Amino acid sequence: MKQRIQGRRATPDPAAAAAVLKRKTRQRPVLGLVLGSGFGATAQALDNVESLPYAALPGFPRPSVSGHAGKLMLGQLAETPVLVLSGRAHYYEGHTLDEVTFAMRVLAAFGVTDVLLTNAAGGVNARFRPGDFMLLRDHINFMGVNPLRGPAPPGRPRFVDLTQTYDASLSDLLRRAARAARLRLREGVYLAVSGPTYETPAEVRAFARWGADAVGMSTVPEAIVARQCGLRVAGVSCITNLAAGRSPQPLSHAEVLVIAERGAQRAVALLKNFARLYGKK
Repeated sequence: MKQRIQGRRATPDPAAAAAVLKRKTRQRPVLGLVLGSGFGATAQALDNVESLPYAALPGFPRPSVSGHAGKLMLGQLAETPVLVLSGRAHYYEGHTLDEVTFAMRVLAAFGVTDVLLTNAAGGVNARFRPGDFMLLRDHINFMGVNPLRGPAPPGRPRFVDLTQTYDASLSDLLRRAARAARLRLREGVYLAVSGPTYETPAEVRAFARWGADAVGMSTVPEAIVARQCGLRVAGVSCITNLAAGRSPQPLSHAEVLVIAERGAQRAVALLKNFARLYGKK
């Protein structure tokens, strides 16, 4: 397998991984979906499915978190061809950001042009309630590191404009998809932290003053790398808990999974409507 050198560390070549995928399937979707916590049930709604474990694709890290299956799937969602990443790797698991974002580079090399990133998040905005969905209008990177640090890959810019990270037309499709599913779709700013600890109440108060509406431990590195690769990006969060200091009970991953499971079918309806509208545009 080809490798490219970044600094002193050899990293897998996205083009090589994309070539492996192309040999394993004739499907060529241009829409990619990343299913985070709360959105995994969407994988079961695919038709004509071809599935590969991440372990079968060179360079893909294996997720170790409950609710992240670790499979790449191709098929049709609401009759629209899609490439689905069922689960993601996280920085807090010990992966480098090169590893966390590797899949975005592979999707671009494979021919995907648009990607929808989903996640579970804690509600910072006092109006948000567990079970709400939030369209990402913008983000704040508070992870303490940037995935573009180091030499830029050949043909990619080092300095990436993030003025409009989340594409207006894809975001409008999400709004229309939510209306069709009769879902309330909040909108706001997603703030990413490194994890794995949940935030302190003081941090949440500070995040609110900065303009954050939800907080989580993913998505932002993927969005940044996707934009460097020229992909159009949209994002949506499932608000699975109130952030620290806004909840009367201690935070836990178990609570996140319980609320995510309760909203699973609504998440499926939202993504199916989005795919259907995407296929008609």
